[in-house]
Amino acid sequence: MPAAPAAVTAMGDRARHGPVRRLAASGDWTLAGLAVALSLLGLVMIYSATRSWVVGDPTYYLRRQAVSLAMGLVGLVGGLLYGYRRVLRMAYGLYGLSVLLLVSVLLLGRRVAGTQGWLVFGPLSLQPAELAKVALVVALARYLGDRRAPETWRDLVVPLAMTGAVAGLVLLQPDLGTAVVFGIILLGMLYAAQVPSRMLAAMTALAVAAVVLAVMASWYGWVDVLKPHQIQRLAVFLDPEGNRQGAGWNVTQSLIAIGSGRLFGQGLFQGPQTQLAFVPARHTDFIFATLGEELGFFGAAATLAAYGLLLRRCMAVAGGARDRGGALLASGVAVTVGFHVVFNIGMTMGLAPVMGIPLPLLSYGGSHLLAILTALGLAAGVGARRLGW
Repeated sequence: MPAAPAAVTAMGDRARHGPVRRLAASGDWTLAGLAVALSLLGLVMIYSATRSWVVGDPTYYLRRQAVSLAMGLVGLVGGLLYGYRRVLRMAYGLYGLSVLLLVSVLLLGRRVAGTQGWLVFGPLSLQPAELAKVALVVALARYLGDRRAPETWRDLVVPLAMTGAVAGLVLLQPDLGTAVVFGIILLGMLYAAQVPSRMLAAMTALAVAAVVLAVMASWYGWVDVLKPHQIQRLAVFLDPEGNRQGAGWNVTQSLIAIGSGRLFGQGLFQGPQTQLAFVPARHTDFIFATLGEELGFFGAAATLAAYGLLLRRCMAVAGGARDRGGALLASGVAVTVGFHVVFNIGMTMGLAPVMGIPLPLLSYGGSHLLAILTALGLAAGVGARRLGW
């Protein structure tokens, strides 16, 4: 019997190996594995930071975060398997839904710590601003990916409007930190889209000038742009020693906790600043202080190395993407995660103002965990489809 032609053999091979098996063989499992490992570390640190909070139920926060992690893993796998091109086709619908949710939270949301940012459904709560970060990345990737590199200000009208809409709605909550994240996402993705440096520099200068003007207007009472607690946080950043027992308490205690960890840490569940509740928000914004105190310099350095490798994988995926939309999507995910990591750790060490920006995959918070894991799944999916199937 004559041998089967090569083309027939290849078709048979493709038929025997379905899309899921091919994806499993070519997927970026380093990226996905790092995301899961950091999430599991987050569970441990959240338990350490909160086990003495709820009398009779030391696992309360651990169990809630574990449920969020399970949902986030569904988002991670879904983003990996579903296909980023399908998601990009739905980009504007997802963006519109995020805007609708941001409007809804202003009308129906629950106020927590001065911010009206949560929609509550019985025992569950949703923070639309976290999901809007992913929606904006996807929408910008679709819009910029469908066009040549922007060269004029007219080319930037739509991206600026898309970002301004969600940032403005978040500022009304008010949530200055998340609004800043939207601006960073835009700048990072415009850089990836090869916008001329002079335009990026002009946008950055205008943004800094706007922030300074808003601070001055609020400080002197001209216009109520920023709330009193936001102005206090900026004042503490500029003068850390000025109010150590008041608005500067968080940063002061965070620095003490990190410093007391030294090289090898106080030991898991043994950090006095954490276990005696001297560090506020030690399971959310200041979870890095808990990690530094209990795991020490080497534990913190290993965590930072894991983040660095995660970001490197995202950028490698962007560099090897088959199309412009995929490259911009992976770049947007890298910018989002990277800014959160740098700014959050900067907050805990007094190098950045406290603005409520969580540490990705480690901080307590279901909406943020779901959003970040889904975004990383989409980035991993871009890498998995670099061979064109």
